Amino acid sequence: MRDPRYEKLAGILVDYSVGVKKDQLVRISGPSVAGPLIAEVYRKVIDAGGHPMVRISLDELQEVFLKTAADHQLAYVNPVTRFETERIDCSIGIWGDENTRALTNCDPERIRVTQAARRPIFATFLKRAAEGALKWTGTQFPTQASAQDAEMSLEEYEDFVLAAGLIDKPDPVAEWQSISVRQQRLVDFLNGKNELRVVAGNGTDIRMSVAGNRWINCDGHENFPDGEVFTGPVVDSAAGQIQFSFPAVHHGREVLGVTLIFRDGKVVDARASKGEDYLIKMLETDAGARYLGECAFGTNYGIRRFTRNTLFDEKIGGTMHFAVGAGYPETGNKNESALHWDMVLDLRRGGYAEVDGVKVNVDGRFTGEGFPS
Repeated sequence: MRDPRYEKLAGILVDYSVGVKKDQLVRISGPSVAGPLIAEVYRKVIDAGGHPMVRISLDELQEVFLKTAADHQLAYVNPVTRFETERIDCSIGIWGDENTRALTNCDPERIRVTQAARRPIFATFLKRAAEGALKWTGTQFPTQASAQDAEMSLEEYEDFVLAAGLIDKPDPVAEWQSISVRQQRLVDFLNGKNELRVVAGNGTDIRMSVAGNRWINCDGHENFPDGEVFTGPVVDSAAGQIQFSFPAVHHGREVLGVTLIFRDGKVVDARASKGEDYLIKMLETDAGARYLGECAFGTNYGIRRFTRNTLFDEKIGGTMHFAVGAGYPETGNKNESALHWDMVLDLRRGGYAEVDGVKVNVDGRFTGEGFPS
């Protein structure tokens, strides 16, 4: 039986998030477990007059590839995938794992090689998105594995996921448009500023230049659910230390107690209480992997708890996140890398962020009137 909540979510993804238009080529990708949502998105793309192209994946294939592929296969760049990335008008990604730890025992060096090989495709995707030639969005389909990671039942996790996207509201799009207005006030305040400094009681004290770069209002288009305001720092400017509050999750690996020390924009020391070898291997992906591509404020105060899913965790109202690796060209950040790894710092436990000496967020709350709350 069709779930009306997924029908509603699919309509938002197609009509609001990417705004599918007649005759556009729309890639819909996701795992087989997300079939109910993929089918609803497919219906909505047809209704919008677009041309849906579905890419279904199986959980076990990536594990098989990383464990058994020869070196020349790991480094192969599929020309069909490259062509597809150059031609699609919209991309709707649906994420959902039946086993979020499936890649835990895969050799991190083989993961690094595979990521590095896909860098040209990733760069093309980001470039076309920055130019407005490619509209994209991604969302989470609730699975048992993700529910277990979040320490919830599947029913509780479904409610959490859908409530975070405001699907439980009578008019979710109107709600996101209202959020967009508040976030734009914050964006307008931040644009034109020169320096960002973030201090937290856990030992974090980091400065970076954002001069000339653009802050972006994330209001339910590229990610769904959404709720962040981000930019990319000037690449060689970060100086100081960030000690992240939550485990850093990447390809199913949980790296605990991450501390990164920056000098002239580059990570010169990286530590972790668990998974340090994996952290360092990922920072060796390529020349850009040790530089920051993104810094952001989490503005979704409807998300309050850590769930081991970056889509939600980086949006928690009162947090900030920083990504090592590729920046988004639309911000002005010029860092290029096959890596983009978001890590989250919680200001709610005591801390502040200031721009040009003015505190914009204290203990997880914005100081400006009309800002997100």
